[in-house]
Amino acid sequence: MIGGGPAGSTAAALLARRGHAVTLREKAHHPRFHIGESLLPANMPLLDELGVGEEVAKLGMEKWGIEFVSPWHEHRTLLEFGQSWDKDLDMAYQVRRSDFDHVLIRKAAGDGAEVVEGCRVRDVAFRDDGAGAIVTGQCDDGSTVRYDARMVVDASGRDTFLANKLGAKKKNKAHNSSALYGHFENAERLPGRLAGNITIFWFAHGWFWFIPLSDGATSVGAVCWPYYLKTRPKDRSLNDFFVDTVALCEPLRKRLAHARLLADVEATGNYSYSSTHAQGPGYLLLGDAFAFVDPVFSSGVYLAMNSAFVGAELVDARLSTQPEASRIRAAARRFDDVMVKGPREFSWFIYRVTNPTMRDLFMAPRNVLRVREALLSLLSGDIFGKTPIWPSIFVFKSIYRITSLLNARRTLAAMRRRRINIRDVEAPSTAGDAGRTRLTA
Repeated sequence: MIGGGPAGSTAAALLARRGHAVTLREKAHHPRFHIGESLLPANMPLLDELGVGEEVAKLGMEKWGIEFVSPWHEHRTLLEFGQSWDKDLDMAYQVRRSDFDHVLIRKAAGDGAEVVEGCRVRDVAFRDDGAGAIVTGQCDDGSTVRYDARMVVDASGRDTFLANKLGAKKKNKAHNSSALYGHFENAERLPGRLAGNITIFWFAHGWFWFIPLSDGATSVGAVCWPYYLKTRPKDRSLNDFFVDTVALCEPLRKRLAHARLLADVEATGNYSYSSTHAQGPGYLLLGDAFAFVDPVFSSGVYLAMNSAFVGAELVDARLSTQPEASRIRAAARRFDDVMVKGPREFSWFIYRVTNPTMRDLFMAPRNVLRVREALLSLLSGDIFGKTPIWPSIFVFKSIYRITSLLNARRTLAAMRRRRINIRDVEAPSTAGDAGRTRLTA
């Protein structure tokens, strides 16, 4: 198992429970910082099945819905997960990933996996007959370790270890974005029960996330087109540039008027990619090690954990003492379907989230033919089960297309802008300066 994030730790725990000898190698030491703090309601059953639901509830901030704020609309829109098709999927949590990931990797160890932190996998040499591989790792103390593995599960996240090695990683030509992000104290939250809700703010160069955490900090990030990061003056620190970016979104600037950065702002580019395949002889790719599109709908942790559940089924089928070909084929089909379906269904909305027609629909969602319920089910992550949302999702997409045609001039202008926006530019500098910049009104 390469990587001890949500995908790797979940798969390690599930496989260890089934009696498999599991070795998990994580390059860092938990707890360690990671961005991506917002869970989906569909995460909750997975956490309960894994046996960590109560522990996550203690460290999480309740999240009952999503607020959308657009500078092109005078009103704000609040959507609650309890309005989705499945009324039981009514909430999730905002979590510090350092704490959340630590809970999961401890669970893997507690369930019997051998967990070694501070050990980076350097090479995987697959056998010619597809019967496993020799895995080589290097530990923090300089020592080298070697393992003879029957199966290699890559949960290395955006490191995409095996996808890079196999030449399977491909840049997503349909989407390209970069991100700036930091944590603030004293950010203004929504009142009462809604205090933990995520807010999405659109602005001219992309969108912002606003994620409140239970310890009083708030995660704020700008996901923007790559060209925008290139506009940062050389004499302007990344922290100050982030403040300048926040100032472009007046509603967010007001929410951060008395806030203070708790650490240096970070930046990342080359945000969107996918792999040509998710499995092969002796290996699987899970979560972000297979594909990543954009965090606008907070799907990352859920897709990672869900891929671990279906991936564990496939590994168990392959490593069974009495393997059944029919079971392996069924598990492989299910795994491939899940790995492709998640990014595909979210991507349709992600590619269009900054389009003015899509903004209008999100800012005034109607429940004609249960469209709003289906949309909220998708935003809740309820896309792999039996909830019959797809006819209504088809209706939503049809409304989008018809509305786009009725506003053809605006639609064509938006398409031209997007083609320009997703063009490649040189990666931005990620060096930050002093992290205590105050945002003043």
